[in-house]
Amino acid sequence: MHSRFRRTGALVGTGAVLFGSLAVVAANQAGADQTPSPAPLASLLGGRPLQGKAALGKLQPRLAELAERNGIAEQKLQRILATDKTSWLDKDGKLFYSEPVASAKARTATTKSPQWATKAVAAATGPAFELHSKPGSNRVIYLDFDGHTITGTAWNANGKPATVNITAYDTDGNTGNWSTAEQNVVREVWARVAEDYAPFDVDVTTQAPAESAITRSGSSDQQYGTRVVIDPTSWYQSGCGCGGVAYVGVYDNTSQHSYYQPALVFTKGVGTGAKNIAEAASHEAGHNVGLSHDGTASVGYYSGHGSWAPIMGVGYSKAISQWSKGEYSGANNKEDDFAVIGQNGLALRADDHGNATGDATPLTLGTAVNGIYANDSDVDTFSIDLAAGTFTFAANAASVGGDLDIKLQLLNSSGAVVATADPASGQSNSGTPTGLSASINRQVSAGRYYLRVENTGYGNPLNTGYSTYGSRGAYAVKVTAG
Repeated sequence: MHSRFRRTGALVGTGAVLFGSLAVVAANQAGADQTPSPAPLASLLGGRPLQGKAALGKLQPRLAELAERNGIAEQKLQRILATDKTSWLDKDGKLFYSEPVASAKARTATTKSPQWATKAVAAATGPAFELHSKPGSNRVIYLDFDGHTITGTAWNANGKPATVNITAYDTDGNTGNWSTAEQNVVREVWARVAEDYAPFDVDVTTQAPAESAITRSGSSDQQYGTRVVIDPTSWYQSGCGCGGVAYVGVYDNTSQHSYYQPALVFTKGVGTGAKNIAEAASHEAGHNVGLSHDGTASVGYYSGHGSWAPIMGVGYSKAISQWSKGEYSGANNKEDDFAVIGQNGLALRADDHGNATGDATPLTLGTAVNGIYANDSDVDTFSIDLAAGTFTFAANAASVGGDLDIKLQLLNSSGAVVATADPASGQSNSGTPTGLSASINRQVSAGRYYLRVENTGYGNPLNTGYSTYGSRGAYAVKVTAG
């Protein structure tokens, strides 16, 4: 059965893991009274979810227990509940976010996706639904555009329907096929989310994996992930009026893993365009891998500055969205995104190219070699033997949704730098960054040359740009004559 999925609504990050009530009983001693068990959290919360500040008012004495339950430092959890209006605790005391919808301007400010598909298809098959960023990885982020049935999960609790049938993404009203325009959106969303998660050992895919590749059965199960459903119609969005929902820190759960699936992106809240859907999908998956919101004292979601925004803020209007550690002015969340993600199931990719001239990756004239810049301390080096002439040495960032800002250096046979390219970054529109790629055109004598690729920042991360911290992602190196 073919169903359509649409992403709307503001981002909603929800971290939630249900736990049974904790009963602490003092050891019985002869002639001593037994200490009463604390009331179950569910009874204190009234058996229903509560917005963070209200929940904190009821559960302040149990904050240490709540923090342990959610895997969040006590002080940080208190700040989230007290200040983030989108934070909630479910009836069992697990943290989730119910985020506001995007503004009408943001929802409608979509750009046409690059032409890619060549023909309409009747079902979710073919190239748009066979995309993989790292096939063979034991971790997966499945972008599910084709609809999904939700049953037996936390999204079905608290009086919600026992079974929810989500329809597939659709923009033309014809649910009987996938138009080329719809396939182009699927492909662009995948490319953008794949770039955000490129530094990690995870396969971002549009091809439905086996359920066992998503659900974790226990601590010995090392193949698992999350499903991000692009939802155009579901009951949940109509009830919350939000842009998305997801539980926090549940990606690598060793018990009840499937209970906290999937993450949801609502097109009624964020729009049907690829840029917004991708921003929300990366954000919701970010909650699954343990991340909280990036905001300030006055706004829950930082919308960025210049051409930059944090993924865990809101990046609809910025062409460059990156993982963050709160380096911007007024940041209320200083968590190291890469460290937190690493603690919740996603390790960084292994280094794929040598760092120095002695172990440089060889290049062939006219042939591109791909790379992933995953670690802020990395340096990737390439070698090529050239005849005398004029050549263009290029290192190109991802063509869609690039996160990596490149500094390119040309070295001679002795390893001395003879030229450097590091253009200023910016954006031509909200979906198109500029200045991330770098190239050098130079006349050289015959001999061996090296290309050194490094990540770079731009401007001042406080208010005009970004540091090297989140400047990581995919690139391709190529040397051509002329």
